[in-house]
Parts: sequence; structure tokens; C-alpha cells
Amino acid sequence: MSTTGSPPAGHERRPRRRLRVLWWILGSIGALVIAAVVGIVVWSQVGVMGAEPEPLAAVRSNPDITITDDSAAIVLAPTSGGSDVGLVYIPGAKVDAWAYAAKMSGTVAQDGVTVVITKPWLNLAFFDLRPLSAFTDLVPGVDTWIVGGHSLGGVRACQLAVDADALALFGSYCANDLSGSGLPVLSIGGSEDGLSTPQKIAEARSQLPADAELVQIEGASHSSFGDYGLQDGDGTPSISDADMTARLTELVGAFAAGL
Repeated sequence: MSTTGSPPAGHERRPRRRLRVLWWILGSIGALVIAAVVGIVVWSQVGVMGAEPEPLAAVRSNPDITITDDSAAIVLAPTSGGSDVGLVYIPGAKVDAWAYAAKMSGTVAQDGVTVVITKPWLNLAFFDLRPLSAFTDLVPGVDTWIVGGHSLGGVRACQLAVDADALALFGSYCANDLSGSGLPVLSIGGSEDGLSTPQKIAEARSQLPADAELVQIEGASHSSFGDYGLQDGDGTPSISDADMTARLTELVGAFAAGL
């Protein structure tokens, strides 16, 4: 009897085996992706450095500051009206946005600058893909915008700087080249910063325009730029919180006034 046209039994099993292997590979890759996403989400919520209650309470009770708590950001505005300059401030990695309110309070109350402190996705600025307009649109009356940030938030601010009128770095430095941007830049570092060290800031100087203003605050550490307690790997600050706030107010106020 002729068997022409009947494939061998082994030939039928091979495609099925290959299909099962393919589904196993795809399933394994999917499981790894899901595990990675879950791991990142969990990690981003663990060890977040919260705002110290006393400095925050002082900001909340300050009659010269009006606070709006939006899902995207915290807006600190001068109660009696201010200048037409605003600052979008991006927090450092895993630092609560409220932890920067006290250090920026003088900039708002004394210099009339509206400060918008962002709430980064997953508490990490690199994961926050929103454009600068997502934050500037919260304050339609402001025409001139500085974008700035602390630590990793400053690195993200450098990436958004092309859409701003100026850049301010707080214990941070740029990873992208803005040397030919023509932007006004204020870079504030701390002599005792153990993370964004004076050496690291100096090494990244070439990323900024030639006329960028670099200032080092004596006695300031990395955590001196906020109110969230001491930070692992940081130096020991010798400047008081009150003096640090006053110095930041002076520097940012003068920078904003010159725009």
C-alpha cells in the first residue's frame, strides 16, 4: 500500500514541541518583566526620606505663603502677590517633596518667587517623563520660569532646561551638555557635601555655559538643601538650618531678580 503524502509521526511532534518552547520562553520573559516592575515599585517606596515636622509646620503657618497641594506638585506662592518669576524645583531621589518647603520659604515670602515643588513618579525624577509645562501650567500668572532641583532632581532639571528661562542646581550637576544653551545658570554646592562633592561639581563644570554662576556654601552638606535628616554617605554639616535658608534665599532671590 502506498504511503505517499503521510508525514512521519516525528515530523508532526516537532512543531508542537517548538511551539511549547516558544511559549515557555515568552512566559519566562513576561514573568521577569513583571517581577522587575514590581521590584522597582516596591524599592521606590521603601526608605523615602520624609520632611521633618517642625520646619514644615513653620511653613504651613506662615501667613506670607499660600500653599496649594496638587497631585502633581506643591505650589508655594506669595500671599500678597509676587514677581513674575517662578521656580520648578525637582526633589532628590526618594526625598519627600515637602522636605524642601522650609528651605525655599524665604525665596517665596521675601523675594516673591513662586516655587513649584514637583512630586516625581515613584519618588525618582528619572522615572518622571512629564514635560516642564505639566508644572508651570499650575501657575498661569508666572511668565519667567527657572527649572531646578536637588541631587538627582537637578540632573533631571538639566534635561528640562531647554524649555525654561534659567537653570538652578542645588547640590547637583548636569549629565547633559548645556554649554552652548545661553541659559542663565546658578549652581549652588556645599563644602561638606559627600554625594555631589565639590570635586564632582567642578568636573561637570564644562557642561554649563561659560558665564554660569557657581557658589559653594561653607559648612553645607548634601542634606542641608532640604529638611529630611542626615543622609548615608553625606558629610557632616556645620551650618545651621536658619543660616542655610537665609543663604539660599539670598542666592536664589538675586538670581531671579536678574532674569
